[in-house]
Amino acid sequence: MRQETDGRLGVNGQRVSVAMCTYNGGAFLREQLDSIASQTRLPDETVVFDDRSSDADATVEILKDFAAKAPFPVRVTVNTQNIGSTKNFEQAIRACTGGIIVLSDQDDVWLPDKLARIEAVFSSSPRIGVVFTDGEVVDDALRPLGYRLWQAFGFTRKMQRRLSTGEATEVLLKYNVVTGATMAFRSEYVPLVVPFPESCVHDWWIALLVSFIADLAMIPEPLIKYRQHSANQIGGIKLDWSGKVGRARGVGEDVLREVADGYRAAYDRLCSRASSLKREELLSRLAEKVRHFEARSGLPDTVFGRLPVTIKELVSLRYHRYSLGTKSFFKDLFLHPAGPR
Repeated sequence: MRQETDGRLGVNGQRVSVAMCTYNGGAFLREQLDSIASQTRLPDETVVFDDRSSDADATVEILKDFAAKAPFPVRVTVNTQNIGSTKNFEQAIRACTGGIIVLSDQDDVWLPDKLARIEAVFSSSPRIGVVFTDGEVVDDALRPLGYRLWQAFGFTRKMQRRLSTGEATEVLLKYNVVTGATMAFRSEYVPLVVPFPESCVHDWWIALLVSFIADLAMIPEPLIKYRQHSANQIGGIKLDWSGKVGRARGVGEDVLREVADGYRAAYDRLCSRASSLKREELLSRLAEKVRHFEARSGLPDTVFGRLPVTIKELVSLRYHRYSLGTKSFFKDLFLHPAGPR
């Protein structure tokens, strides 16, 4: 049974929960579970919600076997119906009882000191609300593919400096550089981030909202092996001929609308917490981001019809603050409504 929020111990109590979601993950799940059980700092509990798996690799049986043998409590819940990864992570997070909640995918492998390193960062300052790390991108057999997650997201040294000096929100308003598989956050922010909006991915949502209230901290070393395989649900990444890494998913008009809706939901959620914000002016920046993506997702069908809107967004510098600058401008102007931007 889930304990109430006030029953969670803070980081000084050294209580850490792992929140894992599974769905037809039998092919790689044992390696991930073994890597959690091999941590130099073991979790105080692992909470797993399975989204009604039906795979021949028997995901649920693997989980039950692990729960019986693990050197820490493991609670496994199987959903009565499939609800999708975002809502599944929401209920796993709600069920955690630790002061630190560490998110886990089902198909990666953690390095042995991941939990110890993350806990040490949280212990260094009560102002830190989220900690995330880099990751080594590997294939289905854990062979390195030659690049890391931060390279994949274009998380440059300049952006890293900005984030580490208190500008995490500004960075996240342009790029999502926090991968859920590398993320941990303080459970005191659970009431802020849940429930998750249907259209939002949980890692982006958690990192953005918490950044308005608390600091984000990063560990530049890759503390997970981030597996790429044909069954990746979201987040698939690949290296192109130029050495740049991009998401497998393109960004068309429908996705731009989803982005706008997600940022609108974040704005509405944060308005109810306005007194807790680190800097009130950040809320106006978020509202500007919403207007920018609403404008981009509602462009007319003709180039001449799109020209006034795109010029306005360009002159206001919103393309540069919240999208990819002139690259996004020209793609909106000439390639709308399809194609990545």
